[in-house]
Amino acid sequence: MVFEDIYQSSWDVVVIGAGNAGLSAAITAAEAGCRVLVLDAAPQHMRGGNTRHTRNLRAMHEEPTDVLTDAYSFEEYFDDLMRVTKGVTNEELARLTLEKSAELTSWLSRRGVRFQPALSGTLNLGRTNAFFLGGGRALLNSLCQYAETIGVEFAYETAVASLAIEDGFCQGVQIEGERRLLEARNFILTAGGFEADLDWLAKGWGNAAKNFLVRGTPYNKGVMLKSLLSQGAQPVGELDQCHAVAIDARAPKYDGGIASRIDGVPFGMVVNRHAERFYDEGEDFWPKRYAIWGRLVAGQPDQIAYAILDSVGVGRFMPSVFEPIVADTIEELAGLLDLDPVKLRQSVDRFNAACPEGEIDQSILDGKSTTGLMPEKTNWAAPISAPPFYGFPLRPGITFTYMGVEVNDRAQILFEDGRPSANLFAAGEIMAGNILGQGYLAGIGMTIGGVFGRIAGDSAATRINRPGASDKREKAHVG
Repeated sequence: MVFEDIYQSSWDVVVIGAGNAGLSAAITAAEAGCRVLVLDAAPQHMRGGNTRHTRNLRAMHEEPTDVLTDAYSFEEYFDDLMRVTKGVTNEELARLTLEKSAELTSWLSRRGVRFQPALSGTLNLGRTNAFFLGGGRALLNSLCQYAETIGVEFAYETAVASLAIEDGFCQGVQIEGERRLLEARNFILTAGGFEADLDWLAKGWGNAAKNFLVRGTPYNKGVMLKSLLSQGAQPVGELDQCHAVAIDARAPKYDGGIASRIDGVPFGMVVNRHAERFYDEGEDFWPKRYAIWGRLVAGQPDQIAYAILDSVGVGRFMPSVFEPIVADTIEELAGLLDLDPVKLRQSVDRFNAACPEGEIDQSILDGKSTTGLMPEKTNWAAPISAPPFYGFPLRPGITFTYMGVEVNDRAQILFEDGRPSANLFAAGEIMAGNILGQGYLAGIGMTIGGVFGRIAGDSAATRINRPGASDKREKAHVG
């Protein structure tokens, strides 16, 4: 819409951020009869924050569905979450998220999103995760198109500089380059974390942050989070906790996306710049462990590591967008990776000698463990012996940060005195730390955004006495 028109109109709800969480909130509020405006700092072709780079969401289901196989019970989902977070979570909000995840695929389908079977090599997720046909961009396009048909307005390249909050109540927002306030009855913040602000990351990680790559959007600089915290919002999560995976070191500094991730770790060995292994590559299924490897690489000298595989291992996973570095011998591969050839040869020989006989089974935790190493590889330990040999240089790839604002079960932002804001709500990465104190499960970021986006939109509509319209529209969809 024309920029000046956003100041001339009366808005029931302003949503800041046009990703999965923001669109879920905007659609829910609009379906309840609210006049909704969505602001996004990015240009239209880069709208949607990190949603552009997603492929799936994790959803509970008690029996097979049209998009998910077998069953994934609440109990199993909750156990998985407790395992990866080590209990660092708000259990009430975690339970709410998992329970409501069962509604997401049908809700999205009825608003134009299409799903597809899981691709081979995508982390063994066909039972637990629903994959978007066309990926995150297609999901965004479908939801934006639907939102526009029900009257949601969008303003791109419209970055919000600050919030005007008084006693927990948001009076309005100030857009970059403007002195006047944009007013609305409710504000829903879905503008992500601060992973693209390397100086802020350095406050938690120190100088190591300079070697991090930001695989997500360059627009998530934490501006809304900083404004909230400076005005008394209750923080949640630790400064150094984040979704960080091992990505190809050749990826761009920003916006490399999911295609830069290296999924071959469980099928080979990983060494640091001294050609030494430093962690169990086969600790658990990759969907439950891939998001710890960014942190592990960040703890190594110069924040770099190398995945080493042979011609058998390299065929066991979906390749990244970058071609592997290939050599006929381990010594030649070491030279190409700028590693000490003698040390890498010794590390590979020790690893191979410690591997058991027999084939591995990557579909289960097969218990094929090395013997006599420190650390051991506890599953899928197969010798790296069939040439040619392959190497991938790895860097920490930050997707999103976990430190955010505390919310309640109505997605209301809480302030330091414990009181919820009357008209400020949050969904997505800016509040994901309520559920993700540490660790990660593949697809749960989209789940948190979808669940709390819908809750925030409903809460905003209820506050202005417009509940029920959304329910009626939902029944119309079903009918």
